[in-house]
Amino acid sequence: MATSDTLPIRKATNITLDAELLEQARGLKINISHAAQEGVSRAVAAKQAAIWLQENQAALDSSNAYGDQNGLPLIKHRNF
Repeated sequence: MATSDTLPIRKATNITLDAELLEQARGLKINISHAAQEGVSRAVAAKQAAIWLQENQAALDSSNAYGDQNGLPLIKHRNF
């Protein structure tokens, strides 16, 4: 991804889409490249989140177990 100071480096690629979906997109004047990039970007973010969750599940479970056994730390300082 590009920073705010630079333009992203784009690379041409070929993709295969459902013919009816492609026709609808063209009829609605949707920029196929931008729509594909947005979809791929969302898929990458979702996969990265799933991987992070899987890699950190043991730590999350441990933290939750601590809270279940000992209560929330600093609970006495909560004002609500």
